[in-house]
Amino acid sequence: MTTSVTAVETTEEQAHFDALIEADLRIEPRDWMPEAYRKTLIRQISQHAHSEIIGMQPEANWITRAPSLKRKAILMAKVQDEAGHGLYLYSAAQTLGITREEMNMQLIEGRARYSSIFNYHTPTWADMGAIGWLVDGAAICNQVPLCRASYGPYGRAMVRICKEESFHQRQGFEILLELAQGTPEQKQMAQEAVDRWYWPALMMFGPSDDASPNSARSMAWKIKRFSNDELRQRFVGMCVPQFEALGLECPDKDLRFDEETGQWIMGEIDWSEFEAVLDGRGPANTERLKRRREAHDSGAWVREAATAYARKQAEARLAA
Repeated sequence: MTTSVTAVETTEEQAHFDALIEADLRIEPRDWMPEAYRKTLIRQISQHAHSEIIGMQPEANWITRAPSLKRKAILMAKVQDEAGHGLYLYSAAQTLGITREEMNMQLIEGRARYSSIFNYHTPTWADMGAIGWLVDGAAICNQVPLCRASYGPYGRAMVRICKEESFHQRQGFEILLELAQGTPEQKQMAQEAVDRWYWPALMMFGPSDDASPNSARSMAWKIKRFSNDELRQRFVGMCVPQFEALGLECPDKDLRFDEETGQWIMGEIDWSEFEAVLDGRGPANTERLKRRREAHDSGAWVREAATAYARKQAEARLAA
């Protein structure tokens, strides 16, 4: 009897969930949701949060070496923004029943992924421009639709994140523009940075649709609004006029405009590189996780002190 009642309740809850998705309404933390939906959100949101935290590393390395006080201040603000983005996203994921400690352990133990883009080195100042323009530009293209994600806390977190990412993208474009209009050596440095980051930025959107195991389900649940290939195509179309404004060459020598479809047709992506980086064989995979583990270990005393303080405060309230 109990099993039958439970089954009926689950069926009704599923129907209510489906109706909310169909009506393009938000699922909130206290609402019933399928376990697969919850797990998909935890995977996606925590991976997004990890990417923000790991993404601080390649840029923080340039704060002390930025060419002016103005550049230092802007880059420092950007890195601080990324820490905040990680905080918003970890908080959103926690509403799904996973703890921040668990997510952190998944990252430092190598059980959770973060964006493959952050496993590349940044040898010159121009890389800060290429990251801002291409990487953050790709992030905006991918994340603006997430502001309408079906899960409320995720969508609301993305609104502020996207506003700040727009600042990051403009900062990167301005760095490249100044270099491209500088000396021949500076323009060459900008071009080399763009050459390094263009293809990895296209890979940020994930594998092609026919090779993506999660994309279709996420779109059915309206977590995602567009497929990987649709977003990638949109990003390439945005980049073409910006290349012209910068006076730099697109690294894709096979890029061509299709008059019939009105779209830019890109060359073939080297997916073997993407898979190698995901498997931990990228240029900086080992370095990124090593530094994250070191930061986690060195901050243990802060977490312990905060826990002890919270415990004393709770005890004092109980005694009052």
